[in-house]
Amino acid sequence: MEAAEAREEGLTVAQYRKFLIPAGVLFAVLIGFLLWTNLSSNLVFYLTPSEAIQQRDEFADGERFRLGGLVEVGSVTPAADGVAFSVGDGATSIQVVHTGTPPQLFQEDVGVVVEGSWQGSEFQSDVLLVRHDEQYRAPEAGDPAPDYVAPLDPGA
Repeated sequence: MEAAEAREEGLTVAQYRKFLIPAGVLFAVLIGFLLWTNLSSNLVFYLTPSEAIQQRDEFADGERFRLGGLVEVGSVTPAADGVAFSVGDGATSIQVVHTGTPPQLFQEDVGVVVEGSWQGSEFQSDVLLVRHDEQYRAPEAGDPAPDYVAPLDPGA
């Protein structure tokens, strides 16, 4: 008599499975969708200089994209509101004009990812990321500051 009363009060095992399996599948699909959309939007994709030149027609002046490569030795020059340099991949190089203060780790022969757009034949950037490893070496006493870093004016 108790078993009959329990069946009347709650769900049977078959009814419970009919609910649990579709709910579990729906939950798994929802989690997968959320992970896929978040991961794909957070991936950092960039073009190498060779790819950027090959795909130049796909990016009109003003259309933003990311460009990655090595800062070429001897190409870094200070600009009025930032720094100008060339980014290369061993086969091609692109002149970049970056607006803003470069990160402290920015220097020649280091990997960078710049975000910006074509302006004629040069790349105008307003975001500059420096690729580096986890090693940190503090500047030693007497190490000169790079010439593109403005000295601090303590009187200002």
